[in-house]
Amino acid sequence: REERLRKEEEEQKQRKREAEKNKARLMEAFLKEKEKEVLQLQEEAKTFITPENLDARIEECLDNPRNYNFAVDKEGRIVKRTVLS
Repeated sequence: REERLRKEEEEQKQRKREAEKNKARLMEAFLKEKEKEVLQLQEEAKTFITPENLDARIEECLDNPRNYNFAVDKEGRIVKRTVLS
């Protein structure tokens, strides 16, 4: 009977260790994902418009105008585009 109790206790400890390992793996994966998101946001932040680069961005837009006024057919081809003024 005591051997059975020891065996059950050992199995319970083993399950607990496996659960802790699994939890640690999940936490590590979660942290890696969050770190990846932070790096992506830092990369995107390089193109943000700030008060310091506002004049340069306005000049860039004035020098390179874009026309977003156009029609698209069902296949995604541009059918009609207005003239850029």
